Parts: sequence; C-alpha cells; structure tokens
Amino acid sequence: MKIAVLSCIHGNYEALNAVLSDIDHHNTDKVFCLGDLVGYGPYPNAVVEMIRSLDIPTCQGCWDEDIVEGLNACECSYPSVLAEARGKQAHEWTNREVNPEVREFLAQLPFSLREDNLCFVHGSPNSQHEYLLPEIDAFTALERVMSDGAEVLFCGHTHVPYVRTLQDSHLQVQVKQSSEVKSRQFTAAVKRIVNAGSVGEPRHGRPNATYVIYDTENQQVTLREVEYDYQKTCAAIIEKGLPPIFAWRLARGLEFAERADDPTHVCER
Repeated sequence: MKIAVLSCIHGNYEALNAVLSDIDHHNTDKVFCLGDLVGYGPYPNAVVEMIRSLDIPTCQGCWDEDIVEGLNACECSYPSVLAEARGKQAHEWTNREVNPEVREFLAQLPFSLREDNLCFVHGSPNSQHEYLLPEIDAFTALERVMSDGAEVLFCGHTHVPYVRTLQDSHLQVQVKQSSEVKSRQFTAAVKRIVNAGSVGEPRHGRPNATYVIYDTENQQVTLREVEYDYQKTCAAIIEKGLPPIFAWRLARGLEFAERADDPTHVCER
C-alpha cells in the first residue's frame, strides 16, 4: 500500500492543489495530513474546505489549535519582538478570516492518527508544538517513536523534510534503589522518523511544496518536491494585508528572523 503524507499547508491553496495533483499521478491508496491547515497563508477557508471535502484524515496542528483555543495555547518562543508582532498579526488576521464551520472542523481534529504500525502527529507524540529536528539526540528520537508504540513516526512542524532511521539502538537504564543500583539493557528494533516538510511554507531553501510517499510493502520513503505558482500566493499575502515578509520567505523557501532585539525576550502569548 502506498500512503501520501502532507503537512503544514498554512492557507496556501495553490500549493495544496499542486500537491494533490501530484499525489493523483502516483496512484497512492491513502492520504494523511499532519495539520497546520491555517496560519501565515491567505486562503485558510479554502484549504480546510478542500481537505474536508476529500475526507483526508488529519491531525490537529499547533496553528489549528491556537485558532480554536486562542493565542495562549501557544508554547513557542519568538526570536525577537518584531517576529512576535508578526506572529500575533497573522493569528489575528486568521482568526477574523475563518468561518464558523472551519473553526468547528479544526476543533474536532484528533491529536494523532494510527494506521497499523504507523503513527501520525503534527509536532511529536508529546505536543503539537515540539520540534523533532533531525539532529536531536538518538535517545530522545527513539523515545518519541516508542512512546506511541509505532515503528514509523510521521511528523511535520519543522517545515524541513527528512528521514531518520534509528537502527540497532542499544539502551541502558540504571535505577538506584536504596544502596543498590539496578541496570536494565535492551535493544530496540529499527524505528524511523519521517518528516513530511511543508506544503504551504517550505523552509528547505526552495519555494517548492514538499510531501512524502511511503510504501508499506518495502518501507520505502520518497520525498516529493512539487513546483507550483508560488508567486500567486505571494501576491495574495500582500493583497490581503498579511505581513509582506511572509511573501518574501515563501518565495525563497526560508525561515526569516531578525537577531533578537532583547536576548531575554520570549513569546508573551
């Protein structure tokens, strides 16, 4: 069975259409979405309506949660006061833009999804806001996969696609009980973390949308990169009054953040 996994659409309807067309060409059997349907992009309602009309199983992303629960749901920290101001502006715009049906749909999205030995989450099994970066230490990576009893953990949130294989992992746990230290050792079977990247706001250095195809028969992961008319989305971002820097970073496939105005500053949401 071939499974397509997409994430982080962020209101980018043009990118979503291009990815869905690419998925059709590859004759996949199922499609899963890892959330963040809204935020940053100019067409949150259209994106949600498309996902909903196709009945694509979807996890709740951090932006989806924040639009439902309010700004205080966020656990992030911004690198600067300017970055935080842009984040608040995007939240306020999206909050005004989404219709009641979309808000209701986002509210009922599950935290995670399962398909046999596969687990699907937005950030990690711990939180929609946790970044499973490719360079996290092996013990943490293995714990995140094993915590949900999965063989393969699909995630998004970082906007950078990658595949990480945790092979022949030897773990040792020591527990001190009274004056005696007891040690347990075990070897974990091969586990994998697959990050789908981002459909609507890629940060891998190019504006192309990304997603993954997973073949359950041979465990092969294919990272797909899809070209689309990103300039149309950039123009809509500016036209609708969202921060122009969102168009700049979409066109370049990069994150953008100034150096911190105050190194001690953290997100106040």
